[in-house]
Amino acid sequence: MKWNLRLAAANRGIWKASEQQRMLAEHGLVISAGKMSGLWSGIPNVVKLRDLDVICAVLDCGVDELLVAEPETITSSPSEGSEKPTAVGEARPVVPRARTGRSLPPR
Repeated sequence: MKWNLRLAAANRGIWKASEQQRMLAEHGLVISAGKMSGLWSGIPNVVKLRDLDVICAVLDCGVDELLVAEPETITSSPSEGSEKPTAVGEARPVVPRARTGRSLPPR
């Protein structure tokens, strides 16, 4: 996914993160300078759905303008002849460890 907040804002004449931050605050979304910097200049780690709603309302845009799919960045799928499961987060076998005695109390 590509995060396009800066481009979406620029298309509406908003050129500074501080201006966007002020507009978001007017709509009830108070964001710290650090979080705003992350939203403005890079790919944020987390964006709450409520925050995304407010951003879309302020910019009068849809989520599809802020988040653009990039399917070409996905690696190719495994070969069709493979019988190994391809589940995400596949469980590893549990290997019991030998107990060497009691643990020490915390210091």
